[in-house]
Amino acid sequence: MAMHAVHKMLAAAADKTEVRPGEVITAKIDLAGINDVYLIVVRSFKEMLGEKVWDVDKVHIFLDHNAPASDLKVAEAHKAFREFAEEQGCHIDDINEGIGHNLLPERGLVRPGNIIVITDSHTPIHGAYGAFAAGLGATDMAAVLINGSTWFRVPDVINVRLDGKLQDGVMAKDAALYVLGQLGSEFGTYKVIEFSGSVVEALSMEERTVLTVMATEMGAKSTYIKPDKTTIDDIRRHTDAPFVVHETDPDFKYAEEYVFDLTNLKSQVAVPHSVENARDVDAVEGIPINQVFVGSCTGGKRYDIEVVAKALEGKKIAPNTRLVVTMATKDVLKESIEKGYYQILVDAGATINSPGCGACSGLLGGIIAAKERCVSTANRNFPGRMGGSVEAEVYLTSPLTAAATALTGKLISYNKL
Repeated sequence: MAMHAVHKMLAAAADKTEVRPGEVITAKIDLAGINDVYLIVVRSFKEMLGEKVWDVDKVHIFLDHNAPASDLKVAEAHKAFREFAEEQGCHIDDINEGIGHNLLPERGLVRPGNIIVITDSHTPIHGAYGAFAAGLGATDMAAVLINGSTWFRVPDVINVRLDGKLQDGVMAKDAALYVLGQLGSEFGTYKVIEFSGSVVEALSMEERTVLTVMATEMGAKSTYIKPDKTTIDDIRRHTDAPFVVHETDPDFKYAEEYVFDLTNLKSQVAVPHSVENARDVDAVEGIPINQVFVGSCTGGKRYDIEVVAKALEGKKIAPNTRLVVTMATKDVLKESIEKGYYQILVDAGATINSPGCGACSGLLGGIIAAKERCVSTANRNFPGRMGGSVEAEVYLTSPLTAAATALTGKLISYNKL
């Protein structure tokens, strides 16, 4: 039977020679992550009579969603996580480190062939590295901590091919929003979405992760980008650990295939209140914006901060418009200081938060009020997102569009400045 590379990963993790879509398997886990919203995992672990996690080197706790703690309840949860990590001897990234999804590649902990589960819906981001990565609920994660495995229904694989070449000023976020606008937010439900084509091949690893993290908003169970020189070089900058690159069989048939030529793609925006409400920024430009948020696992990476800082250099954000920046990790923050981006942002009028998820999760660092409008480089814009009133409005854009909007106080594409 012809198999996709993802199916070969799952077969290897299940000690099988082959697996078929729809089959239920039990797979060994290479890395399990828990974020600070899921203290229930620790409670469930103890209720299941768990005593020691199966492998301390494979369990990571991230205090990233609400960091530093915004209230007493969160502070108590963080304390409980720290005590659990100390008791078990597993790894914990405390409030100063940043977003778990961005920390793992920085440390070379995401590699081709890995089976990764994290208590976060955006875990498919790691498919950019050729891993099988999926979000997991609290009870299932507690079981993983005990025995190091979990069940999966083997998903179908669909291929989204992005051909052509992106124009100057157009980013991976624009491509992702365009696909959502064309195919909707459910076309990939419980499927693996593979991204391929000349546009993908030309992207950096950071930009590739924008596609794979936004696939969560397409319904994806997981994602996949075939590892290439760009992938391998990035991984080898962080680790010498071994890994296996599985190859898709030449005669494998995708469940579905979609092809888009993005040569003439313009900057995109997803208008309230759905990620699939994507359209050209030019078609809706001029909408007054109260706040611009640059951050999250989708839009707070090194390259995102670089392009925003360069766009703002020597300029000031518009009066009555707030610019909130939350960098993805401590290393991104340090590099922004070393390269002068931090100073540029501050001089332009930005408010800079501690590394972490920040305003994206709506827990702290940029909550918006009723009837306010926010342009965000994050990944969701449904009612109440970013902790705001259901009357607030979130517009999803690329970092370049966000920078242009911060300068003008109105929604506008970077190429219109």
